[in-house]
Amino acid sequence: MFVVSLTASHQLLPLPGALGEIVMAAQVTGCLSRADRHGLKATILHANLSDEERCAIDRLLRATTRGRIQICDEVSTLMS
Repeated sequence: MFVVSLTASHQLLPLPGALGEIVMAAQVTGCLSRADRHGLKATILHANLSDEERCAIDRLLRATTRGRIQICDEVSTLMS
């Protein structure tokens, strides 16, 4: 899953709908991959987060700190 794009100035921007896909993938696999974490970083650094997006990120971080979702060193959790 590739969830970010780079602009000409090398600015990290989240792709539309990426946060929903990250949350869904983490819930299904129980793992946050490198690509997921990169997409989360782009989303968090984006200044215009909605309240719904902030809540989704908070739920994801809470699940990680409680051990329901693991941090994985895999590039992606998608199966080929």
